Amino acid sequence: MEKDKAFLAQFRPHFVKIEEAMDAVVGSHIALLKEITEHSLLGRGKRLRPLLFVLSCQLCGYRKENRYRLSTVFECLHTASLLHDDVLDNAEIRRSKPSAPRLWGNPAAVLAGDFIYSMGSSVALEMNSLPLLKMLIDTGIRMVEGQILELVHTHDLCLSREKYFDIITAKTAELMSAACASGAYVAGAAPNSIEALTAFGMNLGIAFQLIDDLLDYVSSEDAFGKPVGKDLREGKITLPLIIALSKIEPDDADRFGSLFQGEGDEDEYRRLLEMVRKGGDLNRIREEALSYTHKATANLDPFPDCSEKKELQALAHYVVHRTL
Repeated sequence: MEKDKAFLAQFRPHFVKIEEAMDAVVGSHIALLKEITEHSLLGRGKRLRPLLFVLSCQLCGYRKENRYRLSTVFECLHTASLLHDDVLDNAEIRRSKPSAPRLWGNPAAVLAGDFIYSMGSSVALEMNSLPLLKMLIDTGIRMVEGQILELVHTHDLCLSREKYFDIITAKTAELMSAACASGAYVAGAAPNSIEALTAFGMNLGIAFQLIDDLLDYVSSEDAFGKPVGKDLREGKITLPLIIALSKIEPDDADRFGSLFQGEGDEDEYRRLLEMVRKGGDLNRIREEALSYTHKATANLDPFPDCSEKKELQALAHYVVHRTL
């Protein structure tokens, strides 16, 4: 955890500007809505998506001060999706504090998610680019499709590896890809630069989610900001579980299935969690994530060497080795 903080400290000037921009964006004359949005949007969060946008802008030569305000679009879209996700999952904890549904109930959390998404969309209009707005709308569509796919396959022990990658690409990688590509769009970069940053963000996003799913089995709640084993309890099928299931005997699979449906006590859940830790080939998953970061850094080859290129490459490396 300390290594993560030490690495991210180099981006502190950007994070300070992003937080200032977030403070300026959040607001409503309705007290309850203001309270929920501040709780959900401000405070603890990686701010990785806004940072990717800012660095992509600068990589393509755009350094106007409004790049920080525009970066809030991606944190708004991300936070809106988390609010809806917490409602679907009945989540108790988010970013190391009580979730919005737990504090204010599902209806208020859903409406706050809609409000935050709309705030982000309003700021996106300031980019004054129809192709860019079309890309952001399409990104939102794919994110919802990813959520629906995950919902359809909840408790589906037959979920294939290919379908799992469809889910994480839509739910996570699409938004990171859009954040990077949007930086190029705002800078008025050439099509090949937009294409390169689109691919960079996509590969980075897949690597990020692979590690996120890995950390759900190996991290601590304090570091991760949400309960460890959360995916397992919610019936979400992720790669560690897919790999573990491929190695167990049919009789064990039947017992596994009954536990996975919630037919067990706390001790049984812990045994189930340990089974995935031992059989989920976690090192192999980290290596697979690393292969996507290698692809991501290769996507940056067309750009000349500069501080922003090095920072984006370093972020790709960080994504695989992070602990939070």
